[in-house]
Amino acid sequence: MVDEHSFLDRVSTFVLDVDGVLTNGDLLITEQGEMLRTMNIRDGYAIKNALNKGYRVAIITGGGSKGVRDRLAKLGVQDIYDSCEDKPTALRDLMEKYKLDGAEVLYMGDDLPDYEVMGMAGIKACPADAAPEIKAMADYISPLDGGSGCVRDVIEKVLHRHAKWHS
Repeated sequence: MVDEHSFLDRVSTFVLDVDGVLTNGDLLITEQGEMLRTMNIRDGYAIKNALNKGYRVAIITGGGSKGVRDRLAKLGVQDIYDSCEDKPTALRDLMEKYKLDGAEVLYMGDDLPDYEVMGMAGIKACPADAAPEIKAMADYISPLDGGSGCVRDVIEKVLHRHAKWHS
């Protein structure tokens, strides 16, 4: 029997978009113009668990939010490329910084701004509600939507494969 997820064996680094991946893509805009997002607590647990087990987690997002930055920093994420207008350059910078081979990088994105940068990653993942163009190039499509645990899903799968999820 062929293992359909064996490509997950080589993951050492998770690179994630924010809006549509760590959030559901919705914005609540207050009367003062502040834009609020929600994130899934289980995604946060998975990120922290992956970092504690020696994996790298990085964020590359076009959005810029102090609240999002603070949340990710509290989880231990050190490589946060926010307000990023050139995601491929950010990924190249990250790969050079840690001497990463693209084959060990999993990128999870959901929409057309992620298309080019996903093409650079060895493993391409997306949430169930990603744009059709992103789904068409994905190696792994989570059964969960963005902001609803898709990040935990893919991290848990990788850590289970390496016997590191709950050890």
